Amino acid sequence: KRTAAGETPEDDDLEDIDSILEKMEDSSGLSYETKGGVIADSRPLLYVEHRNLNPETELKKYFGARAVLGDQRLRQRQRPYIRSTWLTTPKNTWPRYSKTGIAMRLLETRRGVQHFTFEHHREYQQVQFRFLDAVESLDPNNIALLLQMNPYHVDSLLQLSEVCRMQEDQEMARDFVERALYSLECAFHPVFSLTSGTCRLDYRRPENRAFYLSLFKHMIFLEKRGCPRTALEFCKLILSLDPENDPLCVLLLIDLLSLRAREYAFLTRMFQEWEGHRNLSQLPNFAFSVPLAYFLLSQQEELSEAELSQARERAAHLLQHALIMFPSILMPLLDHCSVQPDSRVTSHSFFGLQAQISQPPALNQLVSLYVGRTHSLWKDPAIMAWLETNVHEVLRRVDTSEPVVEERKVRYQSAPRNISRHVILSELKEATAALPLEMTSQPVMGFDPLPPLDSITSYTRPERMTQPSSESTLSLFFRSLLPDFTLQGEVRQDGAEEAGAGQDLNQGVNRLMAAMRDMLANIQFQEPPRDENPDGEADWD
Repeated sequence: KRTAAGETPEDDDLEDIDSILEKMEDSSGLSYETKGGVIADSRPLLYVEHRNLNPETELKKYFGARAVLGDQRLRQRQRPYIRSTWLTTPKNTWPRYSKTGIAMRLLETRRGVQHFTFEHHREYQQVQFRFLDAVESLDPNNIALLLQMNPYHVDSLLQLSEVCRMQEDQEMARDFVERALYSLECAFHPVFSLTSGTCRLDYRRPENRAFYLSLFKHMIFLEKRGCPRTALEFCKLILSLDPENDPLCVLLLIDLLSLRAREYAFLTRMFQEWEGHRNLSQLPNFAFSVPLAYFLLSQQEELSEAELSQARERAAHLLQHALIMFPSILMPLLDHCSVQPDSRVTSHSFFGLQAQISQPPALNQLVSLYVGRTHSLWKDPAIMAWLETNVHEVLRRVDTSEPVVEERKVRYQSAPRNISRHVILSELKEATAALPLEMTSQPVMGFDPLPPLDSITSYTRPERMTQPSSESTLSLFFRSLLPDFTLQGEVRQDGAEEAGAGQDLNQGVNRLMAAMRDMLANIQFQEPPRDENPDGEADWD
């Protein structure tokens, strides 16, 4: 509200508003409880808060409202009306938004869960067909030209964002992704909710994939920008759209974002609630990140001594179990941290080279992904000392042949398609190099990497009238004269042809070739009359 003098509130008042909102949330029954040394949240696990989707909320906590907003409020008062959205903030530099031909429809409601899908109207379908033609041309300028005519075509924005990222223009790449998110949010169904956790989108439908990919790419940009708490909120949003199938496999990333955002309670709670039906301990990232979260919780002074002791015991137990289940992680992790292990560890076969060689390729992907992403979190001296203690304890248990060591089982045969899709989107060279050959041999498009094999197609691209031909000009000339002409070695799919007809055709072609040679040998070209000194210049002859 404006003051009596017509002025806007001060920046300190804006911070007070945030604190008031937090108090209102705490007094609305969505309270926090301490249980077993971990702060338990009574809200649903994948509950998303609108204000946490805005990176300015996180940046203001670090730097204050005055440093983050600056003269932004003045610019907002001067700019024309722009539709307000939650996922991203529209920019004055963006083209004027108009309806693009994308809509959202409610398919059905089952057991309190609403299933939605995006739809492409006829005019948007035509733009999509032209976009596919532009992609096949392998010329980004054709996509840029299409985007000039249709500034909010989502797949064009995603593809050009990938081009800009490869050219190291991160600012433009992020701008294209934000514009794609804005275009999709403007098409939301009136009852579609970002925060309820009960709205679903089927990734098998091509129209829905752009929303998943836009959210994922935006989340990566937020994490690189230094906003891990906001990135975690977007990660929860992606997971809530299809928690059972997890088409982009954000479970491989949510632990890292939780640790960087210092949301240790969320990570430990997720492990406790989902371990029974999702076997999160079978994922190397959860096997190592959860005990790390318990260890970091044990360093917080606001917990009681009993709770701290319980957190330390839980951390040590889970870390030793992770080292027993995934011994191949230790040496690459220490190598990335520039730590030289002692002779007892290097000489022991349990953590030696054989542990890395013997692991399945699917597990190698997950190990490379985790180590490449999270090794910086383990560089703290206190964490490294804690890791060393537990490594020696694991070696003692291995030498005494404890049953838990002998009974460990590795359940990795082949990586599901969603894991390979996540590895491609992760942009980590170590993990991408571990992909199977069948995944890397085919072209991967930034607007739809590794589409599902069981896609649900609502409309198909019409066949092009003129297909590009690899035939030579002479071959096309012969075909115009003889419709049944075939090159040597080419087999025509015509069951009515017989061997005798093929021989006659070859003889006819030979006669035609001889006639062509005679004609070309006897052609005489008459030079056109020359204009003497047409430009008034000197005659060099």
